[in-house]
Amino acid sequence: MNTTSSWSAGLLACAVLAASPVQAQQWQPERPIEFVASAGAGGGTDIFARAIQSVIAKDKLVDTPIIVTNKGGGSGAEAYIYAKGNAGDPYKVYFGTQEVYVLPIASKLSYSVSDVTPVSTMIFDPFLLWVNPESGIKDVPGFVARAKQGGMKVGGARAKEADETLVSLIQKAIGAKFVYIPFRSGSETAVQLAGGHIQANVNNPSESVEQWRAGKQQPLCVFSAERMPGKDKVTATQSWSDIPTCREAGLDVPVFEQPRMMWLAAGTPPEAVAFYRELFRKVSEAPEWQAYVARAAQIPRVISGDALADFVRKDQARYGEIYASNGWAK
Repeated sequence: MNTTSSWSAGLLACAVLAASPVQAQQWQPERPIEFVASAGAGGGTDIFARAIQSVIAKDKLVDTPIIVTNKGGGSGAEAYIYAKGNAGDPYKVYFGTQEVYVLPIASKLSYSVSDVTPVSTMIFDPFLLWVNPESGIKDVPGFVARAKQGGMKVGGARAKEADETLVSLIQKAIGAKFVYIPFRSGSETAVQLAGGHIQANVNNPSESVEQWRAGKQQPLCVFSAERMPGKDKVTATQSWSDIPTCREAGLDVPVFEQPRMMWLAAGTPPEAVAFYRELFRKVSEAPEWQAYVARAAQIPRVISGDALADFVRKDQARYGEIYASNGWAK
């Protein structure tokens, strides 16, 4: 059986096994749980994992401690290699994005997607196009004009992953070539833009909001179908909802949003998979979590079971087509 077939079969099996609250009651953690973030400290995945940890602790949803560790090496592959080495361990939950099924498209790795079991998604992060105000770029037409002059430095988190994929779509849409500079995380990318070392980046709201407040970077547009919610002012003059969609602003790039996902190692008992799905469902309904999602300008969207299996298959195929077009596929 090839990797794609075994991955699909694993997804379907997980969807069947993870269903009922009765199952969830058959397994309870009896020692500390490790949340493994496939990114460095301060990155979107790290923020996501720690926000969930905080809600669980505050609402006492489990009786055992939860610690967060960071394994962001190899563009996140380190976390999933760690999962492969801890097959069947229900005390390690892996937090990441689409990288788990996208990284193997471009690179030969020592793990495969069959080494992990999907649990659920809870939110999707929108991507925004950000610039340094000192660049003189004030809007999307100005960005396009500057990009067509050549040599524009555009940053993102990691190489040949979501950020560079989006940058490649922008290049094709406007007919310009950037100098793409990958950094270890979205938070590092934001710091580099604020310092003027690059002229633009693509980044999630939570990774750039503090630099926006400080006047060190400015959002031009969001790669979503609709403007973001949120009428409260983030800066003295702007709220999230004041930012136009990229298509509205004249940049014809498809909707591009990033799932924040939880995984367990392959071989984890189905009762434990069910426990964590139920746990994360409870987190998604907590007022503290909903306040965090609104504050971080994220999109609440809980997916599990068959719907998650279907989403992953389609998203993997979408990235496969883009990677093949870019010449990145192995």
